[in-house]
Amino acid sequence: MRERLEKQIHFLAEVDKMKNILRQTLLIDKSRRENDAEHSWHFALMAMILYEYTDQTKVNLDRVLKMALVHDLIEIYAGDTFAYDDIGNESKKEREDAAAEQLFALLPEDQGTELRSLWEEFDKMETSDSRYAAAIDRLQPFINNYFTEGHTWKLGHVTSDKVYKRMDMVRQSTPDLWEFVVDVINDSIAKGYLTR
Repeated sequence: MRERLEKQIHFLAEVDKMKNILRQTLLIDKSRRENDAEHSWHFALMAMILYEYTDQTKVNLDRVLKMALVHDLIEIYAGDTFAYDDIGNESKKEREDAAAEQLFALLPEDQGTELRSLWEEFDKMETSDSRYAAAIDRLQPFINNYFTEGHTWKLGHVTSDKVYKRMDMVRQSTPDLWEFVVDVINDSIAKGYLTR
């Protein structure tokens, strides 16, 4: 029992580093960049609030919330890769796989296996749960970008076609929210937050 608890406490202390991993996305008040822990919390809350827009007969919200909490943990070792960074994304899978191996091994085997499985499922986006989770994961910075006048889009010289491609998971998983996405993209183009 003591060895198990020590591993759990060590893991929990290690993942506190997530609070120091900065993302490109600004907080909506534009005061600073958000960190991974804030993103994961906001993702989980959004998944709960927007759950009515997905097929609830196919999506298990409890599993989605777990994915929200674990999906970026590996970034404490792998770092955050900007979604629109073509070069950084070339090595992302290798960096993240190595980070997952290191991080989830800190837990007792049963918990490490469960969390790694959730992380892998989220990453593959093949199940209803992971597709809904991925849609919300994309929607969170999308909304922040809109309310910060396209800060991250401008920083990365992101075009609307790239945003449409990235946001397509929303169309697939939560089609009732797709019109909102299209309206925000069109308004962002009109306001100069995004270029065509």
